[in-house]
Amino acid sequence: MSGTRATTIDDAALATAPRAFRLDAWQAWGVILVAPYLLVFLFFVIYPVGYGLWLARDPASYAHLAADPIFARTVVNTLVFLIVGINLKMAIALFLSGFFTHERRWIRWLSVLFILPWAVPSIPTILSVRFMLNPEWGVVNQIIFRLTAEDGPNWLNDPRLGLALAITVHIWKSLPFWTLILLAGRLAISSDLYEAASVDGATGWQKFLHVTWPSMRALYVTCTILSMIWTLGDFNSVYLLTGGGPADLTHVLATLGIRYLRLDQIDHSMAAVVCAMPFVLPLVYVLMRRLSK
Repeated sequence: MSGTRATTIDDAALATAPRAFRLDAWQAWGVILVAPYLLVFLFFVIYPVGYGLWLARDPASYAHLAADPIFARTVVNTLVFLIVGINLKMAIALFLSGFFTHERRWIRWLSVLFILPWAVPSIPTILSVRFMLNPEWGVVNQIIFRLTAEDGPNWLNDPRLGLALAITVHIWKSLPFWTLILLAGRLAISSDLYEAASVDGATGWQKFLHVTWPSMRALYVTCTILSMIWTLGDFNSVYLLTGGGPADLTHVLATLGIRYLRLDQIDHSMAAVVCAMPFVLPLVYVLMRRLSK
């Protein structure tokens, strides 16, 4: 009896013991194929971000930023860039998305030209704008000089004008993308709704107010939030056009780190980048909440 009882206890212990984790052939191949991507993500995403946060760990770096008047000006520039640039860009994109819904041949050809600024790389396009604004031999001042017999302005030597031009270049460069997104949203609206509104005698503005906007409001808000996140990281529009000048007065948070790198202040550069996180994290949270719904 005791032998049988011992055998029963051993069998029960073996049944309840955790089994060794083993992969079958398909699971093993899956791990082998995924491993290179995980390694790339680890070394090119996790490691740089972690190292940057480690460099920006010193509270003295943030104290130095708070005492730097350029940093305060940069925060203001960033807020102006976001509030003015994004709202103006999205409003124009919403208007143009309605314009490009018209089925006319010349509008289709125009849409091909309209998308070119977004399709062409940033470096040649923005540098070409900078060359056009050159006060001595730029084509813009050459036209002004010939028409008015006066010297044209030095466009990029005024901080307010330089920041306004950087916002304009940003809008011009990214406007086609958001117009296409909103155009797709318009085309998804059922034509029956517009036909019913026409039968009721609705005007074009009333159709937009009661049909188009309620159908596109969620898409518009989501695109605006996503555009804010991307614009916070927009390095090209400011750096390629003004270089942060004159006198470092047109920097935004995306370009301020380069200024400290040139001064060989790597910890301050990383701290300037980290200071953008209070802007980014709430936007990411709101965006994820909206997408989850």
